[in-house]
Amino acid sequence: MIVEIGHYALVLALAIALIVSIAPVVGARRNDAALMALAPSGSIILFGMVTLSFLALTWAYAVSDFSVRNVWENSHSLMPMVYKLSGVWGNHEGSMMLWLLILTLFSALVAFFGRNLPETLRANVLAVQAWVTVAFLLFILLTSNPFIRLMPAPAEGQDLNPVLQDPGLAVHPPLLYLGYVGFSVCFSFAVAALIEGRIDAAWARWVRPWTLAAWTFLTAGIAMGSYWAYYELGWGGWWFWDPVENASFMPWLAGTALLHSALVMEKREALKIWTVLLAIITFSLSLLGTFLVRSGVLTSVHAFATDPTRGTFILAILSIFVGGAFALFAWRAPQLKSGGIFAPISREGALVLNNLILTVSTATVLTGTLYPLVLETLTGEKISVGAPFFNLTFGLLMIPLLLIVPMGPLLAWKRGDLLGAMQRLYLVAGLALVVGLGIYYVENGGPVLAFLGLALGIYLILGSLVDLWYRANFGKLAFSIALARLKGLPRSAFGTALAHMGLGVTVLGIVAVTAFETEHVLEMKQGMTADAGGYTLVFDGMKEAVGPNFTEERAHFTISKAGVAVADVWSSKRIYTARRMPTTEAGIVSFGLSQLYVSLGDPMADGGIVVRIWWKPFILCIWLGGLIMMIGGFVSLSDRRLRVGAPSRRAKAAKPAKPAMEPAQ
Repeated sequence: MIVEIGHYALVLALAIALIVSIAPVVGARRNDAALMALAPSGSIILFGMVTLSFLALTWAYAVSDFSVRNVWENSHSLMPMVYKLSGVWGNHEGSMMLWLLILTLFSALVAFFGRNLPETLRANVLAVQAWVTVAFLLFILLTSNPFIRLMPAPAEGQDLNPVLQDPGLAVHPPLLYLGYVGFSVCFSFAVAALIEGRIDAAWARWVRPWTLAAWTFLTAGIAMGSYWAYYELGWGGWWFWDPVENASFMPWLAGTALLHSALVMEKREALKIWTVLLAIITFSLSLLGTFLVRSGVLTSVHAFATDPTRGTFILAILSIFVGGAFALFAWRAPQLKSGGIFAPISREGALVLNNLILTVSTATVLTGTLYPLVLETLTGEKISVGAPFFNLTFGLLMIPLLLIVPMGPLLAWKRGDLLGAMQRLYLVAGLALVVGLGIYYVENGGPVLAFLGLALGIYLILGSLVDLWYRANFGKLAFSIALARLKGLPRSAFGTALAHMGLGVTVLGIVAVTAFETEHVLEMKQGMTADAGGYTLVFDGMKEAVGPNFTEERAHFTISKAGVAVADVWSSKRIYTARRMPTTEAGIVSFGLSQLYVSLGDPMADGGIVVRIWWKPFILCIWLGGLIMMIGGFVSLSDRRLRVGAPSRRAKAAKPAKPAMEPAQ
């Protein structure tokens, strides 16, 4: 009965979404307050219906109700409860339910926190959100219904894909979807503004918090996904330029550009048309990623291989919303004013250069991702565009961007002093070169360009603090006064510094592990040793173990340095009982920010086993940087200036005017 309630709630949600998608738009056109008032209340009710439906599906997974086909295909009674629950979104139908839940959550949040928005703008924004919701509700109900029953009910399930039975899966998809779907709000604001034909600095101030929230969650989701693939798949890599990885990376690049563009628009009322276009592009790339993952055109551990009907439906959604938004933009853009004027050497100019590089980088990744698919469709020829292409093109584009990141905040608005900004960074650049050279020496050399890459990472880390240093006037004022000024800076300043610092930490990790990692592949028998990263590993032997729904062969290694045991690690190969599918569970031990990574290969006829051992210096900096960027995003969101929008016009009108003169006593 609970499953049927969940299905009915989904149908009811479709009816509510249709009302919210039409009535508020009509109300905004007629200036009918009653019709416009349906938007916020309807959006909150819509979220409640989708939540009820999602909870019904979750309940079916929790109790192992195998009469539900989706549960039968993706769960097992012996699975730990955490994987039963995360299995809800470990498949196509359930993940679309999670997408829909987060989409309606953002609509409800706009309805709740957007009470100071102009009534017509809020009505149109929530209506556009409802348009997207209607499309995905129809997609789920017509092609991806998770509530289909099986009669008679099977006695046992087919189990969840073993590589998805990991704590990382419980975190990675929700974070990723909060970013993906969060950009729908920016899209809705852009379309609503184009419908009204009015875009100003207040619009940018309303959009920025939603952009920042989506960007922050997407940053966390990408970092979590990278780390999950690193330790779960046993391949020793953290990024493969897989098309599905690129599908999440492209909205992040475009969203970063949008975040900076909205800042220029809010502060200087410039880049209006460009900011609106970026808002459309960013969510369009999110929809493109959804199509790539669920259309069956890609084969990846990240992708849901589905039938062509689903791919065609998503392609239709993509065409309607992206094509419609761009058509509306082409119609309205000539009527919009371009905004303020600024000198090329200014903070606006630095942010424009930032946007230009990020946009070209996004186009580069998009080209490398789609070109093999387009070529195969047109000619039948299969090619692959791999890491060498992306590393060369994307890496070269990023170098100038990373160089200007610390410089931008030091330039004044409208007209800046480039020489003065560079002088403030001389000491930082020199110190970065010294530290980079020190790391290069400690790691016993390597590629010459690695030294410059390390220095660039340190330059970003230290350069992110320079703006705070000068804004607090350290060195010019007494330390106590400067410290008080530092504490009084807006939180967005600290958030920006943390985000830039996190980028530097990630760059440092990428360069270090790429240049200095070592890999050893060898056959080992009990008692044999191997050296990696200055440590000695002793193979102590194999041991069988049984898990809740798998069996495994575990290998134990003792790690020593200078003859003294400092750690031990287990690495294993598992066989999951239901699917008879093998997986590799890597053994990983951390030493500071570096790691020893041990992965088992195939057993040999003479009793040995193939072992792959990596030494990965500073590998943890890659994900530590992502964590710091995420913290910076949340710190910026806590800034009161981002949480308080412009007062509504109704409130202004209701407030009595102050008399020009006070009456006589």
